[in-house]
Amino acid sequence: MNNRILALLIAGAAVFVVASNSLFQVNETELAMKFRFGEIVRADYEPGLHVMVPFVNNVRTFDRRVLTRNYPSEQFLTSEGKILNVDFYVKWRISDVAQYYQSTNGDEEMAARRLAEIVKDGLKGVIARRTIQQVVAAQRAEFIGDILDVAGESVRQLGITLVDVRVKKIDLPDDVLDSVFNRMRQDFARQAAQLRAEGDELAQTVRAAADRERTELLAEATRQAEKIRGEGDATAAAIYSGVYKRHPEFYAFHRSLEAYRKSLGKADDVMVLAPDSDFFRYMNKPGR
Repeated sequence: MNNRILALLIAGAAVFVVASNSLFQVNETELAMKFRFGEIVRADYEPGLHVMVPFVNNVRTFDRRVLTRNYPSEQFLTSEGKILNVDFYVKWRISDVAQYYQSTNGDEEMAARRLAEIVKDGLKGVIARRTIQQVVAAQRAEFIGDILDVAGESVRQLGITLVDVRVKKIDLPDDVLDSVFNRMRQDFARQAAQLRAEGDELAQTVRAAADRERTELLAEATRQAEKIRGEGDATAAAIYSGVYKRHPEFYAFHRSLEAYRKSLGKADDVMVLAPDSDFFRYMNKPGR
């Protein structure tokens, strides 16, 4: 009886071992390949639980996320023959896991080293076509785009997709540092002078247009004022003429009073007139 129970236990353990080795799980962040005696038989597994034959198949998983690798400073030559020390890092991910395994034996360090050489060659070509100033002032999209164009085919042969290449720091040699900054300063000063000149030209144009409009408005206002004044004088003259015709004596008396008001009673004024002058006729004949 004991032997039978022991045999059942051994058989159950064997079944458990075989069953547990027949299943494997692929996570969302993984890529998986199944081998049969070292030969790749499948490399397109989706995340989830999958089956294999124990002791015949084995499975290897790789990280499917974007990987980042920093690289130490490297020296590159510009089109001027000047040396630049460039620090950069690379973002990449596995796109073809079978190709990746065949190219690098699934070794991430080997893949990183080969990728570094490819990117360095790309940087070397991109920097060699530019001056120091162009490298420093280059737009990131343009710079990275050129590197991806140069390195793209070589990277694809590794089963890798190059996501991004970032230049962290560019150190200029001491002997050219001052000259580069002076040249950039001169370029910026020239651009500033050009912008100022364009601004002054625009300001003069606006100012001239405003002066012309002001002159036209003043001329029109003066013309309207003269017209209104003339019409007022004509109306006043017509009124005076009507009053004079109806009451000439009263009109003469009123004009004399206006003359007295404007002529007499001012400080330091001296007026010499004969007493019988016509100017004082209403004073000399108050009853008239």
